[in-house]
Amino acid sequence: MNTRALLLPLVLVMTLSVIACDKTSAEPTTPRKSTMKINLKLPDKTLTATLYDTPTARDFASLLPLTLTLEDYAKTEKISDLPRKLTREGAPAGADPSVGDIAYYAPWGNLALYYKDFRYSDGLILLGTLDGGAETLSVPGSVRVTIELAK
Repeated sequence: MNTRALLLPLVLVMTLSVIACDKTSAEPTTPRKSTMKINLKLPDKTLTATLYDTPTARDFASLLPLTLTLEDYAKTEKISDLPRKLTREGAPAGADPSVGDIAYYAPWGNLALYYKDFRYSDGLILLGTLDGGAETLSVPGSVRVTIELAK
């Protein structure tokens, strides 16, 4: 049998395997939830959330408790500056936030709480998710919130 006839399928399979491996390694993965719970105390309600087990989320937790004024941004999210930049260690290039996501937008150094779905954004790092009640944030204007570790 011809050696080329034997090698061609083998080379094809190896090439497709390399392409498949490269593709899956480049896809973002959803961070794992941790058991770290936080409370977000609004004037009329307290929301709970679960942070992811990531260096950025742990760095955020190290800032707590925090009292912030969340400003509305693009009728999609509430945002506020943080007292300092958070680590980006091990963070993906960006994220595609959903309703209830808590995120850190690294280029601006701000916290973002999503009450509407949004598109993929470079520099966005997911910190965790609200356990419910994201619609509470969909009010016009600013909202004062105290964020603390749950006891």
